[in-house]
Amino acid sequence: MVSVTTAEASKTTVPDSGTSMEELTKAIKEMELQANELKEAKKKLADLDAKYDKSKMTVAKQGREIKALKEKVKILERELRLEAAIVEIKRILWARIDQSVTRQWKSIKIMHEQMDLIGQAQTELQRAKIVLGNRPELANRLVDFLNRQTQEELAAMNIVNRTEAVLTVKKVLTLRSYVQTLERKCHEIQAEVDEYKAKMGALQARGLSSLLNSIGKLLPLDQYKNMMSTFVENQITASGGTSEEAGPPTGQMLLQKLENIFFIGNEIHHLFEVPPNFYRHTEADETLVKIRRHQMPKEDWWQAILQILPR
Repeated sequence: MVSVTTAEASKTTVPDSGTSMEELTKAIKEMELQANELKEAKKKLADLDAKYDKSKMTVAKQGREIKALKEKVKILERELRLEAAIVEIKRILWARIDQSVTRQWKSIKIMHEQMDLIGQAQTELQRAKIVLGNRPELANRLVDFLNRQTQEELAAMNIVNRTEAVLTVKKVLTLRSYVQTLERKCHEIQAEVDEYKAKMGALQARGLSSLLNSIGKLLPLDQYKNMMSTFVENQITASGGTSEEAGPPTGQMLLQKLENIFFIGNEIHHLFEVPPNFYRHTEADETLVKIRRHQMPKEDWWQAILQILPR
């Protein structure tokens, strides 16, 4: 028989893929013998039912034998459906998934830190764009105008130093450059984040627990592993003993029972073809710091110098 108790299954260490498949193959090879035993048990039960009235055995003895045979039939039917073997294989596969999640956790944390940075950057970009308004266009006009005037003409406009005036005006263009750089860096990071989210969405659709808490933040690894362990055990318990299939499972039935878990295990293992790093994150964060520290021309100075532009 291939029956495996829950206690035994919980002690099972995680073998390699060859070991688990050998166990499944061995279990399937035993099905023919078990099927014959089930057939004989059912035949004997039918014979007893037919000869019940003619039998010399007492009704009580006959009833006990019938009850015992019915229980034996139920046990054999469960074994022919490979329920215990499938439960054990599921635990082995989920244990491997747990190991893969642990190995990938550093990369997962990097992705979520980058998501947080994008959120901060979007807030700062919106604020900077409001500050800029149409000032970049006016700044270009001012720089061009200042560079076309003589020193005497500038003096008449109360501009003592052309270079200082141009540098102050260009603070507007500098902020615009920072904004454009940060947008580009965020776009590059967002592409990686979107790819990661798509993969995680597919995994969760196949049965992987969400990595996020109720407010959308990444759970601590230990908390996630405990939650996943409970989720997996509940899933296995709920799926066990509910099958209404008659006879041994076909290859297609086994595939349907295990396909999602195999998919999750493979995709988690290959979640990141190239492990993410903080290079783009750091470049974006540097630009974000520059935006926050940048000093624009004072408002009264800006309004005054705008007056020199031709109407």
